[in-house]
Amino acid sequence: MRIRDLLLILLLCASFFARAQNVAPAAGEPIVINEDTLFKVYAGQGMFNPKERAEVITHRINSLLNRMDFNPDSLTVKNDTSISVIFYKSQMILALNDKDAAFTELNRPQLAASYLSTLKKKLGNVFENNSIKQIIINILEAVAVIVLLICFIWAVNRGFRWLKLKIIKAWESRLDKLAAKGAPVGYANRIFPLINNLLRIARFVIIILLVYLALPVLFFIFPASKPMATLLLGYVLTPLKSIALAFLHYIPNMLTIAVIYIVTHYIIKLVKFIAKEIEQGAFSVNGFYPEWAMPTYNIIKVLLYAFMFVVVFPYLPGSDSKIFQGVTVFLGVLFSFGSSSAISNMVSGIVLTYMRPFKLGDRVKIGEITGDVIEKNLLVTRIRTIKNEDITIPNASVLGGHTVNYTSTAKTLGLILNTTITIGYDAPWEQIQNLMVSAARSTEGILPEPSPFVLQTALNDFNVSYQVNAYTDQPNKMAVIYSRLHQNIQDKFNEAGVEIMSPHYSALRDGNHIQIPNDYVDKDYKTPGFKVKPE
Repeated sequence: MRIRDLLLILLLCASFFARAQNVAPAAGEPIVINEDTLFKVYAGQGMFNPKERAEVITHRINSLLNRMDFNPDSLTVKNDTSISVIFYKSQMILALNDKDAAFTELNRPQLAASYLSTLKKKLGNVFENNSIKQIIINILEAVAVIVLLICFIWAVNRGFRWLKLKIIKAWESRLDKLAAKGAPVGYANRIFPLINNLLRIARFVIIILLVYLALPVLFFIFPASKPMATLLLGYVLTPLKSIALAFLHYIPNMLTIAVIYIVTHYIIKLVKFIAKEIEQGAFSVNGFYPEWAMPTYNIIKVLLYAFMFVVVFPYLPGSDSKIFQGVTVFLGVLFSFGSSSAISNMVSGIVLTYMRPFKLGDRVKIGEITGDVIEKNLLVTRIRTIKNEDITIPNASVLGGHTVNYTSTAKTLGLILNTTITIGYDAPWEQIQNLMVSAARSTEGILPEPSPFVLQTALNDFNVSYQVNAYTDQPNKMAVIYSRLHQNIQDKFNEAGVEIMSPHYSALRDGNHIQIPNDYVDKDYKTPGFKVKPE
């Protein structure tokens, strides 16, 4: 009993070692026909190792495909006690033994039946694709695709031609309407060629797209060109797939950016609401003027958006790219160098806003320019003179020079207008002051209170300088008020018979006519003669 068990163990060991010697690499040697792997050979046979055996089997199968009378149904299998052979008619294709079955979960007859089924199916497809009938069918299908492509291109051309005619008719109708209204129509003739070129480019792009999509269909019809069809489709589908995947992966960052933007947007809306309320006087803040409200809101808005961009920047696609960062730095440097004067004006505009030297509608004098402020922004201040000249002054120039505001205290303290005349020493100063005050009081636009007053500003060689000062609350009518004041001064002095010695006037009083208009001279007045006293 023990000897029998020992012999059984020895037989099992011998069988194991025999199997171990015939085991091929786990990968096996493939049988490839027309770039299609039918099955693999794992064991050698006779004098052939697995690789050589695979080459022989591949050669036999290819020889079958070269036969014009090949019929997959003529493939048969014959199973013996130790071997299974697949024949094509009387020609042996391959032989399977128990070693081949040992690498699968099937026994030898089952493995042979499986290989037979695979050969019939695969070789039948290959032969069918290479048959004359199939080639003719493929050619007809290709012709159909080409004809269909030509029809699509024809339809695209007709469609764009129809669209072009519709646009021309609509454009001519519009030109007629504009011409009927007397509006200039020259710009329309310049825009139409642009629209025509855009239509031409769109038509060309659509045709190129149709041709590109038709090529994979043509290549897919013929088995030999199927890889090219796959390649062409890959040029389109691969980028689209990459874009779709990138979009899906970017959704979390997109949601983060959306949340940051929404929060910033509503914070800015809240700041704007508060600024509007302060500007309209709904409530006030000590030391904060209502005209500061909207400029402050604009500054806060810019700062909040800048902060939002800084927070959002890491979530932007490609923000970690060196190229993206380099372009960003380049644009920043370019902006800094190219906008130095603009930034200077913007800073000056902000400073002027909080300095409050003037506001819209004020009559001001900036440098040598006098007029009303009609616009002020971060970059420039615009002045309209009394001659309706609109003058634009950079804010940096406004901040760097001196500004006179005639309106700021006109409603409270009153703006003092003044003008100077010179009168000879022979006229009593009390009379001169009374006449000047009377002229000021009778001038429209001069306030009765505070009362006008006169200053004697200089004792000149031939006359005395008298300066009348009068209050007004209408600084925007300064030129008109000055003109009326000068008229009234002339009338009052002429009525009183007082000569105005402006400009400097010297005369021999004994021989000359008095310097007063004839309407104001007495009828009995006679020009005195020259008095000469001999020594």
